[in-house]
Amino acid sequence: MKVLHVVGARPNFMKIAPVMKALDERGVAQELLHTGQHYDPSMSDVFFADLGLPRPDLSLGVGSGTHAEQTARVMLGFEQVVRDRKPDRIVVVGDVNSTLACALVAAKLHVPCAHVEAGLRSFDMRMPEEINRVLTDRICDLLLTPSEDADENLLREGTEPRRIRLVGNVLIDALHSHLDRARAREPWKAHGQSPGSYVVLTLHRPSNVDDPEVLSRLLSALGEVRRHVPILFPAHPRTRKALDTLGGPPSGLVLLPPLGYLDFLGLTAEAKMVLTDSGGLQEETTILGVPCLTLRENTERPITVTHGTNVLVGTEPERIVAAARAVLEGRVKKPRVPRFWDGKAGERIADALAHGA
Repeated sequence: MKVLHVVGARPNFMKIAPVMKALDERGVAQELLHTGQHYDPSMSDVFFADLGLPRPDLSLGVGSGTHAEQTARVMLGFEQVVRDRKPDRIVVVGDVNSTLACALVAAKLHVPCAHVEAGLRSFDMRMPEEINRVLTDRICDLLLTPSEDADENLLREGTEPRRIRLVGNVLIDALHSHLDRARAREPWKAHGQSPGSYVVLTLHRPSNVDDPEVLSRLLSALGEVRRHVPILFPAHPRTRKALDTLGGPPSGLVLLPPLGYLDFLGLTAEAKMVLTDSGGLQEETTILGVPCLTLRENTERPITVTHGTNVLVGTEPERIVAAARAVLEGRVKKPRVPRFWDGKAGERIADALAHGA
């Protein structure tokens, strides 16, 4: 059997690394394709190095564009790759445009396709990622879910149980594998901080950074939080551009370039709290026990709220500041580890793929 893995954006890299490692140990032939959805070397190359991933066998180099342009370019390039390489199974990860584009090609060419991180739902169809998730799950033959609530979502939608396999959260595999190395780098020192003395911020969702009114509200809240604790902000290129249009970030917000996986993990692990609109960070902070304030009104990962440290605070300054103050005063949630978030999801995925499930 030959497996063709698809990655397109940074979150995919962390999730595919444990799967490839486990399949390699089982002697399964595999190739890695990078669609180039994240095309800046600082947004992708360093992740391959940090995670010990082999260099991609193939690259489409699609770059940026509208959702339609990006999806179409991936489909055009990927169709030829599949015809040339003739994989027995395709593996797509997550919820980015590359995920849906390659799943569509696989379905049209009748190549079995597995979706890692299937079944997650925010129930907000205004999110591009939600559209990608729903459609990808509809057309993939093997749905590899990270948690029991994802299984429930799929069953509620009428998915045949035989297509669903609860494997756990593969992002946590990467965390377990690299956490000691990440902490040993002590990345906080480069920014004049000590463990527990700072906040980590990430902000990249279009609904937050492309709307000047919403972004202004968030910056107002961050400016208030910054009065009490330093905020380290590795900024996505699109976010930097949006900040510039509003005259820059609040005084004292420490803007950093995009960080490699190890440096960012080390920084997160020793943070006082995390403020984010990312999905993966909600999961990582659940395992790390770091308080997480999610700058969104909904989440496709509700288990991080019911089991983890995550609190949905939206984009209104009053809610954000009040929740941050609670953390700074020591009023924090104690996490419970969800089932199968044990660092062995990659092995369960490899077993499902290797046996042709």
